[in-house]
Amino acid sequence: MEKQKLLEGLASQIDQCTRCELYKSSTHAVPGVGLSEAKIVFVGEAPGFHEDQQGKPFVGNAGKFLDYLFGKIGLERKNVFITNVIKHRPPDNRDPFPQEIAACTHWLDKQLAILSPKIIITLGKWSLNYFLSNKKISEVHGQTVKIKEKVILPMYHPAAALRNGAIARVLEEDFLNNRQLLLDPDKASEIKSLDAGGQQSLF
Repeated sequence: MEKQKLLEGLASQIDQCTRCELYKSSTHAVPGVGLSEAKIVFVGEAPGFHEDQQGKPFVGNAGKFLDYLFGKIGLERKNVFITNVIKHRPPDNRDPFPQEIAACTHWLDKQLAILSPKIIITLGKWSLNYFLSNKKISEVHGQTVKIKEKVILPMYHPAAALRNGAIARVLEEDFLNNRQLLLDPDKASEIKSLDAGGQQSLF
């Protein structure tokens, strides 16, 4: 309950955030949703049109594909926490600017500090680059990297999968190959720490 209250308080602050200019063109902030005691956190890139309209992450077509992937391995959305690097929609879904990422990850850091998940699944290159700045998603997708007892599991973004059938197949395979870990995140403790290089300092 304490975590839930802290996350709700943080969401209220994000709703009022003016740390960058994106709030001016957005309908709603999109803080994130999910289980306050979640051991797995999915971190996407930024809200799209539907997310901006509803104030919730992954509720458009990319979210439907994510739900499909959850269903393939028997994972329930209600048991994870889902958020984005950027909390307001960039105009026309453009890539976020470096200064926007620098301003907004203030909130992501606070969310992760409260949640203290076992596994962080990065969806897309912007999320990956925040945690593992020297890695390419084409090289590390589906592979776990452990930093300070936290496991980072990079994956392609569901939106990219919708645009490219080959990526969709790879993303589905990555979910299936990591099914055991995703259904039992306590297994993260069995993964050995690696020298990730250029990584974000976690919590």
